Amino acid sequence: MSWGAEIMHFFSTLFAGLFFGSGLILSGMANPTKVQNFLDIFGTWDPSLAFVMGGAILVTAPGFWFVQKRSTPFFHDMFHLPTRSDIDARLVTGAAIFGIGWGLGGLCPGPAVTSLPFATSGVLVFVPAMLVGMSLAKLTALPSRKTIPA
Repeated sequence: MSWGAEIMHFFSTLFAGLFFGSGLILSGMANPTKVQNFLDIFGTWDPSLAFVMGGAILVTAPGFWFVQKRSTPFFHDMFHLPTRSDIDARLVTGAAIFGIGWGLGGLCPGPAVTSLPFATSGVLVFVPAMLVGMSLAKLTALPSRKTIPA
């Protein structure tokens, strides 16, 4: 990759991250109480995050369509899209742990990292615990199957 392409890659990544983080903050996804109220359908349910999720789908769907029309990405030689479609115990267990953690803590990785500058006690406990959990998952994971790019 040329020097100019590396600079463009850096700034496009920086812009995407700032845009995504701003969206998380503006939408309330970085507010654990708002997320917990959205998940509490039999208590203090707050349906406003459903609009956030719907908006995310409306933005993401054309992006996936655009990606499928291209032969290569802008800043790499190949796409790295998921190829597995099977449902196994590891996937179900990971999804369950993620969902339980999201419900109890009101945060998932993106909003948690976005919330770090606010330095709330919940975030300062959650992020290190998340990093330990990710490290343990990586250390205990079975070797992934090698796939040959199409």
